[in-house]
Amino acid sequence: MEDIRQRLNQIRQNIGRAARHSGRTEKDIILVAVSKTVGPDAVMAAYDMGVTDFGENRVQELIRKSSHLPEARWHFIGRLQTNKVKDVVGRTCLIHSLDRWTLAEEINKRAIRMGIRIPALVQVNITGEGSKTGLDPGEVPAFLQSADQLPALQIMGLMTIAQEDPDPEASRPVFRELARLRSRMAANSPEYVQLGCLSMGMSQDYQVAIEEGADIVRIGSALFEQR
Repeated sequence: MEDIRQRLNQIRQNIGRAARHSGRTEKDIILVAVSKTVGPDAVMAAYDMGVTDFGENRVQELIRKSSHLPEARWHFIGRLQTNKVKDVVGRTCLIHSLDRWTLAEEINKRAIRMGIRIPALVQVNITGEGSKTGLDPGEVPAFLQSADQLPALQIMGLMTIAQEDPDPEASRPVFRELARLRSRMAANSPEYVQLGCLSMGMSQDYQVAIEEGADIVRIGSALFEQR
């Protein structure tokens, strides 16, 4: 577990450096440790080192690991099927992958039954890749305007995934475009929509994402695996 400690220290240094570059501090950035490739022991070790937020992209793994560590803040970061909403709502502090209206309706319906509000991020497909889900940027304004129909759904911001590329700089235009979209939408969105969060950047490009305005970064392999 000492390897995790060393990698975590390096990641925190990198986050702090990138945050200062954008006029912020490390405390302004939420590190979500993506735990999909590791077991509960590694999750617990990271938690004991001060990591409080963890992300899973499979519902069964979310259930299993959150049961071992319910005191952590759990994020759902994968594509969410509507028939799995019942297993996610109430277990997570934030759903990162709200990518279609039918999913928004199902989350709202389930949350109403439970008497809670569910925070979520709208996933935007900035790159236009067919392999990625998410709204086209041009669809975002109408989606946000319609959100008042769903009183138990709290939209907190936007999320995107950049194209896979070994060069982190290749992701910069994608992250910059999402930040611009957030700025435009924040100026015109209804009062019931909050756009304070930008979730973007993963192990290979999180420093660039923070420089471009990310508030949340999702880091898995850089923390839990030898690279």
